[in-house]
Amino acid sequence: MIEILRARRSIRKYEDRPIDGETMEILKEAVLRSPSSRGINPWVFIFVDDKELLGKLSLAKEHGSSFLRDAQLGVVVCGEEKRSDCWIEDASIASIILQLVAQSLGLGSCWIQIRGRRHSDKKTAEEYVRELLKIPEDLRVLSIISIGYPGERKRKIKKEELEYGKIYRNRFGERW
Repeated sequence: MIEILRARRSIRKYEDRPIDGETMEILKEAVLRSPSSRGINPWVFIFVDDKELLGKLSLAKEHGSSFLRDAQLGVVVCGEEKRSDCWIEDASIASIILQLVAQSLGLGSCWIQIRGRRHSDKKTAEEYVRELLKIPEDLRVLSIISIGYPGERKRKIKKEELEYGKIYRNRFGERW
């Protein structure tokens, strides 16, 4: 697992290469195996592989989502706010598990924050995605995870470059 974390980077350029059915099934299984508070599983996922829809989803935010148009898959991560007070945490955990499993399968991915972001002066990114995908009002849209075969290579971050100064021992301010 640590090797997957060492290799994972946010990928925003993708090859024009489809994701096969078996790989797609593994990605679906991964999100459904994600842990959630009290086992409530308040998350819902919309797997979007239609290129026209991906193009429209790439316009969800004022900036920071355009690369989705070139991905082979966008997974819209939603949560049932009324079902669990931990829906954001649970949906976030599922999002990162999806990204780590994608990495383990040779795919690249990138988180696209939707909740709390703007589509335009008149509409939130969440409203835009909800309308586009016909998502019911009782579901909140947290993020979209873009997935595809990497069309770019990024260097691994060296262990020495990690921010070890953010780790304390026993009490805040006590260095390890």
